Amino acid sequence: MSYAGPDFDPPRPRRSPLRRTLTVLFAVLVPGALLGWLAWEALGGSQEGGPGRVAASGSGGTASAGGDPDGKPGASAAQSPTASAPGGAGTLAGKVVVIDPGHNPANSTHTAEISRQVDIGTNKKECDTTGTATDSGYSEAAFTLDVAHRLRALLERQGATVKLTQDADRPYGPCVDERARIGNSARADAVVSVHADGAGAGQRGFHVILPGAVHEGAADTRAVVAPSRELGELIADDFADATDTSPSNYVGDGTGLVTREDLGGLNLSTVPKVFIECGNMRDSKDAALLTSGAWRQKAAQGISEGIVSFLRGR
Repeated sequence: MSYAGPDFDPPRPRRSPLRRTLTVLFAVLVPGALLGWLAWEALGGSQEGGPGRVAASGSGGTASAGGDPDGKPGASAAQSPTASAPGGAGTLAGKVVVIDPGHNPANSTHTAEISRQVDIGTNKKECDTTGTATDSGYSEAAFTLDVAHRLRALLERQGATVKLTQDADRPYGPCVDERARIGNSARADAVVSVHADGAGAGQRGFHVILPGAVHEGAADTRAVVAPSRELGELIADDFADATDTSPSNYVGDGTGLVTREDLGGLNLSTVPKVFIECGNMRDSKDAALLTSGAWRQKAAQGISEGIVSFLRGR
Protein backbone atom coordinates (compact mmCIF):
# COMPACT_ATOMS: atom_id res chain seq x y z
CA MET A 1 0.00 0.00 0.00
CA SER A 2 1.55 3.25 -1.12
CA TYR A 3 1.18 6.60 0.62
CA ALA A 4 0.85 9.86 -1.28
CA GLY A 5 1.06 12.65 1.25
CA PRO A 6 1.03 16.43 0.74
CA ASP A 7 4.75 16.50 0.07
CA PHE A 8 4.78 13.53 -2.26
CA ASP A 9 6.36 14.26 -5.68
CA PRO A 10 6.06 11.30 -8.04
CA PRO A 11 8.87 10.70 -10.52
CA ARG A 12 8.28 12.48 -13.95
CA PRO A 13 8.55 10.43 -17.14
CA ARG A 14 11.37 11.38 -19.51
CA ARG A 15 10.32 12.95 -22.87
CA SER A 16 11.75 11.64 -26.06
CA PRO A 17 13.57 14.02 -28.53
CA LEU A 18 10.87 13.33 -31.17
CA ARG A 19 8.08 14.47 -28.85
CA ARG A 20 9.93 17.69 -28.05
CA THR A 21 10.35 18.38 -31.80
CA LEU A 22 6.61 17.86 -32.53
CA THR A 23 5.62 20.16 -29.67
CA VAL A 24 7.79 22.95 -31.03
CA LEU A 25 6.38 22.54 -34.55
CA PHE A 26 2.78 22.59 -33.25
CA ALA A 27 3.43 25.76 -31.26
CA VAL A 28 4.74 27.49 -34.39
CA LEU A 29 2.25 26.26 -37.02
CA VAL A 30 -1.10 26.70 -35.22
CA PRO A 31 -0.82 30.46 -34.54
CA GLY A 32 0.35 30.97 -38.12
CA ALA A 33 -2.62 29.10 -39.54
CA LEU A 34 -5.01 31.09 -37.35
CA LEU A 35 -3.54 34.40 -38.51
CA GLY A 36 -3.88 33.32 -42.14
CA TRP A 37 -7.55 32.39 -41.73
CA LEU A 38 -8.33 35.73 -40.12
CA ALA A 39 -6.66 37.59 -42.99
CA TRP A 40 -8.62 35.54 -45.52
CA GLU A 41 -11.91 36.39 -43.83
CA ALA A 42 -11.02 40.08 -43.72
CA LEU A 43 -10.58 40.04 -47.50
CA GLY A 44 -14.08 38.69 -48.09
CA GLY A 45 -14.01 34.97 -47.40
CA SER A 46 -15.69 32.47 -49.64
CA GLN A 47 -17.38 33.70 -52.81
CA GLU A 48 -20.37 31.50 -51.91
CA GLY A 49 -21.03 33.15 -48.56
CA GLY A 50 -19.11 33.12 -45.35
CA PRO A 51 -20.34 33.40 -41.76
CA GLY A 52 -23.19 35.91 -41.41
CA ARG A 53 -24.02 35.89 -45.12
CA VAL A 54 -27.05 34.60 -46.99
CA ALA A 55 -26.54 33.17 -50.43
CA ALA A 56 -27.54 35.53 -53.24
CA SER A 57 -30.85 34.74 -54.88
CA GLY A 58 -30.91 32.66 -57.99
CA SER A 59 -32.48 29.52 -59.31
CA GLY A 60 -33.57 27.66 -56.20
CA GLY A 61 -31.66 30.10 -53.98
CA THR A 62 -32.60 32.31 -51.07
CA ALA A 63 -33.09 36.04 -51.35
CA SER A 64 -30.20 38.18 -50.19
CA ALA A 65 -30.66 39.85 -46.82
CA GLY A 66 -30.09 43.18 -48.53
CA GLY A 67 -32.18 42.63 -51.67
CA ASP A 68 -35.73 41.92 -52.74
CA PRO A 69 -37.12 38.53 -53.82
CA ASP A 70 -36.03 39.24 -57.38
CA GLY A 71 -32.43 39.66 -56.28
CA LYS A 72 -32.30 43.41 -56.91
CA PRO A 73 -29.64 44.89 -54.64
CA GLY A 74 -30.28 47.57 -52.08
CA ALA A 75 -34.06 47.17 -51.64
CA SER A 76 -34.85 46.38 -48.01
CA ALA A 77 -38.12 44.97 -46.76
CA ALA A 78 -39.00 48.37 -45.33
CA GLN A 79 -38.70 49.86 -48.80
CA SER A 80 -40.86 47.21 -50.43
CA PRO A 81 -44.28 48.66 -51.33
CA THR A 82 -46.17 45.65 -50.01
CA ALA A 83 -44.15 45.42 -46.80
CA SER A 84 -44.18 49.05 -45.72
CA ALA A 85 -47.81 49.08 -44.59
CA PRO A 86 -50.79 46.74 -44.38
CA GLY A 87 -53.20 46.46 -47.25
CA GLY A 88 -50.69 46.29 -50.10
CA ALA A 89 -49.48 49.87 -49.72
CA GLY A 90 -47.91 51.28 -52.85
CA THR A 91 -50.10 49.35 -55.29
CA LEU A 92 -51.74 52.60 -56.49
CA ALA A 93 -48.52 54.52 -57.00
CA GLY A 94 -48.97 56.98 -59.85
CA LYS A 95 -52.77 57.00 -59.56
CA VAL A 96 -54.64 60.22 -58.74
CA VAL A 97 -57.92 60.17 -56.83
CA VAL A 98 -60.03 63.26 -56.17
CA ILE A 99 -62.46 63.13 -53.26
CA ASP A 100 -65.27 65.67 -53.34
CA PRO A 101 -66.78 66.16 -49.85
CA GLY A 102 -70.27 67.40 -50.60
CA HIS A 103 -71.10 70.85 -49.18
CA ASN A 104 -68.67 73.14 -47.38
CA PRO A 105 -69.43 73.41 -43.62
CA ALA A 106 -69.42 77.22 -44.02
CA ASN A 107 -71.99 77.28 -46.83
CA SER A 108 -74.73 78.09 -44.33
CA THR A 109 -73.18 81.50 -43.65
CA HIS A 110 -72.78 82.32 -47.35
CA THR A 111 -76.25 81.68 -48.71
CA ALA A 112 -76.11 84.52 -51.22
CA GLU A 113 -72.85 83.29 -52.74
CA ILE A 114 -73.93 79.66 -53.04
CA SER A 115 -77.30 80.63 -54.53
CA ARG A 116 -75.86 82.18 -57.67
CA GLN A 117 -76.46 80.24 -60.87
CA VAL A 118 -73.71 78.38 -62.72
CA ASP A 119 -73.73 76.60 -66.09
CA ILE A 120 -73.91 72.80 -65.85
CA GLY A 121 -74.16 72.12 -69.57
CA THR A 122 -77.80 71.08 -69.76
CA ASN A 123 -79.04 74.17 -67.91
CA LYS A 124 -78.11 76.42 -65.00
CA LYS A 125 -78.17 75.51 -61.36
CA GLU A 126 -77.22 77.02 -57.99
CA CYS A 127 -73.53 77.09 -57.15
CA ASP A 128 -74.02 74.79 -54.14
CA THR A 129 -76.37 74.13 -51.24
CA THR A 130 -75.98 73.79 -47.48
CA GLY A 131 -76.82 70.10 -47.57
CA THR A 132 -79.05 68.30 -45.11
CA ALA A 133 -78.70 67.21 -41.46
CA THR A 134 -79.99 64.65 -38.98
CA ASP A 135 -82.77 65.53 -36.56
CA SER A 136 -80.08 65.96 -33.89
CA GLY A 137 -78.29 68.58 -36.01
CA TYR A 138 -75.37 66.53 -37.37
CA SER A 139 -74.76 68.14 -40.76
CA GLU A 140 -74.17 66.45 -44.07
CA ALA A 141 -71.15 68.74 -44.53
CA ALA A 142 -69.56 67.44 -41.32
CA PHE A 143 -70.32 63.86 -42.35
CA THR A 144 -68.86 64.15 -45.83
CA LEU A 145 -65.66 65.81 -44.64
CA ASP A 146 -65.10 63.16 -41.97
CA VAL A 147 -65.59 60.31 -44.44
CA ALA A 148 -63.34 62.10 -46.95
CA HIS A 149 -60.51 62.32 -44.41
CA ARG A 150 -60.83 58.62 -43.58
CA LEU A 151 -60.99 57.73 -47.27
CA ARG A 152 -57.93 59.84 -48.06
CA ALA A 153 -55.91 58.05 -45.37
CA LEU A 154 -56.87 54.63 -46.72
CA LEU A 155 -56.03 55.49 -50.32
CA GLU A 156 -52.74 57.16 -49.43
CA ARG A 157 -51.70 53.98 -47.64
CA GLN A 158 -52.20 52.27 -50.99
CA GLY A 159 -49.82 54.75 -52.62
CA ALA A 160 -52.39 56.92 -54.40
CA THR A 161 -52.12 60.68 -54.71
CA VAL A 162 -55.31 62.05 -53.15
CA LYS A 163 -56.77 65.54 -53.55
CA LEU A 164 -59.85 67.02 -51.90
CA THR A 165 -62.03 69.59 -53.64
CA GLN A 166 -62.41 71.35 -50.28
CA ASP A 167 -61.20 70.74 -46.76
CA ALA A 168 -63.16 73.42 -44.88
CA ASP A 169 -60.30 75.65 -46.03
CA ARG A 170 -62.34 78.18 -48.01
CA PRO A 171 -65.26 80.46 -47.07
CA TYR A 172 -67.81 78.50 -49.14
CA GLY A 173 -68.10 76.09 -52.04
CA PRO A 174 -66.49 75.38 -54.40
CA CYS A 175 -69.40 75.63 -56.82
CA VAL A 176 -70.43 72.47 -58.63
CA ASP A 177 -68.80 73.52 -61.89
CA GLU A 178 -65.49 74.20 -60.12
CA ARG A 179 -65.69 70.85 -58.33
CA ALA A 180 -65.78 69.19 -61.73
CA ARG A 181 -62.87 71.28 -63.00
CA ILE A 182 -60.73 70.28 -60.00
CA GLY A 183 -60.99 66.61 -60.97
CA ASN A 184 -60.44 67.39 -64.63
CA SER A 185 -57.38 69.56 -63.98
CA ALA A 186 -55.88 66.86 -61.75
CA ARG A 187 -56.38 64.35 -64.58
CA ALA A 188 -57.82 62.12 -61.91
CA ASP A 189 -58.08 58.41 -62.50
CA ALA A 190 -61.24 58.44 -60.37
CA VAL A 191 -63.38 61.06 -58.63
CA VAL A 192 -65.91 60.29 -55.91
CA SER A 193 -68.29 62.85 -54.48
CA VAL A 194 -69.38 61.89 -50.95
CA HIS A 195 -72.90 62.79 -49.77
CA ALA A 196 -75.72 61.74 -47.48
CA ASP A 197 -79.33 62.10 -48.57
CA GLY A 198 -82.22 64.07 -47.10
CA ALA A 199 -85.20 61.92 -48.10
CA GLY A 200 -88.26 61.20 -45.98
CA ALA A 201 -88.36 59.06 -42.87
CA GLY A 202 -88.56 55.34 -43.64
CA GLN A 203 -86.57 55.76 -46.82
CA ARG A 204 -83.30 54.04 -46.14
CA GLY A 205 -80.11 52.75 -47.72
CA PHE A 206 -77.31 54.00 -49.96
CA HIS A 207 -77.17 54.65 -53.66
CA VAL A 208 -74.45 55.54 -56.16
CA ILE A 209 -75.24 58.18 -58.79
CA LEU A 210 -73.77 57.65 -62.26
CA PRO A 211 -73.46 60.22 -65.06
CA GLY A 212 -75.83 59.94 -67.96
CA ALA A 213 -74.75 60.43 -71.56
CA VAL A 214 -74.84 64.22 -71.88
CA HIS A 215 -73.57 66.19 -74.88
CA GLU A 216 -74.86 69.70 -74.59
CA GLY A 217 -73.26 73.08 -74.07
CA ALA A 218 -70.12 72.71 -71.94
CA ALA A 219 -71.02 69.13 -71.00
CA ASP A 220 -69.83 66.01 -72.78
CA THR A 221 -69.82 62.86 -70.69
CA ARG A 222 -69.85 60.35 -73.52
CA ALA A 223 -66.26 59.20 -72.95
CA VAL A 224 -66.68 58.71 -69.20
CA VAL A 225 -70.11 57.09 -68.95
CA ALA A 226 -68.81 53.51 -69.23
CA PRO A 227 -65.82 53.78 -66.86
CA SER A 228 -67.94 55.76 -64.39
CA ARG A 229 -70.51 52.96 -64.35
CA GLU A 230 -67.75 50.44 -63.72
CA LEU A 231 -66.46 52.57 -60.85
CA GLY A 232 -69.96 52.99 -59.42
CA GLU A 233 -70.80 49.30 -59.57
CA LEU A 234 -67.60 48.36 -57.75
CA ILE A 235 -68.16 50.98 -55.06
CA ALA A 236 -71.78 49.87 -54.57
CA ASP A 237 -70.76 46.24 -54.10
CA ASP A 238 -67.90 46.96 -51.74
CA PHE A 239 -69.83 49.58 -49.77
CA ALA A 240 -72.65 47.10 -49.13
CA ASP A 241 -70.16 44.47 -47.95
CA ALA A 242 -68.11 46.80 -45.75
CA THR A 243 -71.04 48.53 -44.05
CA ASP A 244 -73.49 45.61 -44.05
CA THR A 245 -76.18 47.95 -45.36
CA SER A 246 -78.63 47.58 -48.23
CA PRO A 247 -79.13 49.60 -51.39
CA SER A 248 -81.75 52.33 -51.31
CA ASN A 249 -85.37 51.27 -50.91
CA TYR A 250 -86.65 54.43 -52.61
CA VAL A 251 -84.50 54.91 -55.75
CA GLY A 252 -82.57 52.57 -58.04
CA ASP A 253 -85.01 49.63 -57.97
CA GLY A 254 -82.87 47.84 -55.39
CA THR A 255 -79.67 48.03 -57.44
CA GLY A 256 -78.09 50.89 -55.49
CA LEU A 257 -77.39 52.60 -58.84
CA VAL A 258 -79.07 55.71 -60.24
CA THR A 259 -78.26 57.57 -63.47
CA ARG A 260 -78.76 61.33 -63.55
CA GLU A 261 -78.19 64.09 -66.10
CA ASP A 262 -78.95 67.10 -63.90
CA LEU A 263 -75.86 67.26 -61.70
CA GLY A 264 -73.15 69.71 -62.73
CA GLY A 265 -70.45 67.79 -60.89
CA LEU A 266 -71.11 64.84 -63.20
CA ASN A 267 -72.12 66.63 -66.40
CA LEU A 268 -68.92 68.67 -66.53
CA SER A 269 -66.53 65.88 -65.59
CA THR A 270 -64.13 64.59 -68.23
CA VAL A 271 -62.78 61.86 -65.97
CA PRO A 272 -64.56 58.87 -64.36
CA LYS A 273 -66.74 60.20 -61.55
CA VAL A 274 -69.63 59.11 -59.35
CA PHE A 275 -71.57 60.38 -56.36
CA ILE A 276 -72.43 58.21 -53.38
CA GLU A 277 -75.33 58.94 -51.05
CA CYS A 278 -74.19 56.91 -48.06
CA GLY A 279 -77.57 56.89 -46.33
CA ASN A 280 -80.57 59.02 -45.44
CA MET A 281 -79.90 61.53 -42.67
CA ARG A 282 -83.65 62.11 -42.18
CA ASP A 283 -84.34 58.50 -41.25
CA SER A 284 -83.61 57.68 -37.60
CA LYS A 285 -82.13 54.24 -38.30
CA ASP A 286 -79.82 55.50 -41.04
CA ALA A 287 -78.97 58.56 -38.93
CA ALA A 288 -77.78 56.27 -36.11
CA LEU A 289 -75.27 54.79 -38.54
CA LEU A 290 -74.18 58.05 -40.13
CA THR A 291 -73.44 59.62 -36.73
CA SER A 292 -71.26 56.67 -35.67
CA GLY A 293 -67.52 57.11 -36.15
CA ALA A 294 -67.04 53.34 -36.36
CA TRP A 295 -69.63 53.12 -39.14
CA ARG A 296 -68.12 56.05 -41.01
CA GLN A 297 -64.82 54.16 -41.01
CA LYS A 298 -66.61 51.20 -42.59
CA ALA A 299 -68.14 53.53 -45.16
CA ALA A 300 -64.73 54.90 -46.06
CA GLN A 301 -63.36 51.36 -46.27
CA GLY A 302 -66.11 50.28 -48.66
CA ILE A 303 -65.63 53.28 -50.93
CA SER A 304 -61.86 52.79 -50.84
CA GLU A 305 -62.11 49.13 -51.80
CA GLY A 306 -64.31 49.98 -54.76
CA ILE A 307 -61.88 52.63 -55.96
CA VAL A 308 -58.90 50.30 -55.52
CA SER A 309 -60.62 47.54 -57.49
CA PHE A 310 -61.43 49.99 -60.27
CA LEU A 311 -57.90 51.41 -60.51
CA ARG A 312 -56.19 48.03 -60.38
CA GLY A 313 -58.21 46.94 -63.37
CA ARG A 314 -57.14 49.89 -65.50
